[in-house]
Amino acid sequence: MEINLFRLCSGLKFLGYFMILLVAAIVGVSYYAVVVLTWGPQLLRGGVHSFFAFFLIVLFHILLIMLLWSYFMVVFKDPGAVPQNWKPLPEEENLEAGSSMTFSDHGASEALASTESSEGQERRPPVAYCSRCQNGKPPRCHHCSVCQRCVLKMDHHCVWVVNCVGARNYKFFLLFLLYTFLETTMGTLVLLPRFIKFFGDAKNRSTSPGNLAIIFLAFVLNLAFSLSLLCFVIMHASLISSNTTTIEVYEKKKAVRWKYDLGKRNNFEQVFGTKKSLWLFPMFSKEDFNNIPALQGLEFPTLSDSEA
Repeated sequence: MEINLFRLCSGLKFLGYFMILLVAAIVGVSYYAVVVLTWGPQLLRGGVHSFFAFFLIVLFHILLIMLLWSYFMVVFKDPGAVPQNWKPLPEEENLEAGSSMTFSDHGASEALASTESSEGQERRPPVAYCSRCQNGKPPRCHHCSVCQRCVLKMDHHCVWVVNCVGARNYKFFLLFLLYTFLETTMGTLVLLPRFIKFFGDAKNRSTSPGNLAIIFLAFVLNLAFSLSLLCFVIMHASLISSNTTTIEVYEKKKAVRWKYDLGKRNNFEQVFGTKKSLWLFPMFSKEDFNNIPALQGLEFPTLSDSEA
């Protein structure tokens, strides 16, 4: 019996729905521990304690709102699909053809071999083709075995959001990482005093076992996520600075100079847009989406051949 590995990969999508429930559970436990058990009661003490507790609770809610907003935008926003029967514009074909591996619908590389024009111009690889989607592949596009389709400027498939991360939702994913890191770091810090008192409270039985368990669990979860997310935030900050996706890291190592690296400022704006007031919000201005081709995911500016 022949096993189709690609169909097995598509089964990972069902795991993602469990992950959404897990995210909701973690948020719920953290909220109950921070707001209801730890800092909510401090509002009744009056004076400086109440003011400090109010400030922390407001900040916690702001970060939580931004986290959930970014999360649902990643979950529900299409990362970018290749239009049916897509073909590049002549300028794009000259500039970008062959930026990804070339396939033919019959798997024969000879059918799509590079050709040289009658005028003796430099050989150029043909437009990439996806044999599974039976469609052309724009630059930086890859086929996702979980979603069973090609995704524009695909970074990776994320089981936590049951979706691919690509050209049109990468910014939302980055903001989700950032706000989750800030929220879990804050949760760790504000729960630290209660965690230190945990063993004393457990010994003296001054707090109910259920509340102690929730505080202990929330602290451990927030600490674990904040440390792991710090690594991801640093990694993706490095990728943005060089205009590279996770999939392209290996390809970039083989290049003398990465052709998509247009400078840190331009690289950043290709992901977050040019409107500074929207950089920290999971949205794009209409002008940015229409005027920055990289946000649409079908074409990307590159260094000239002499610069590369």
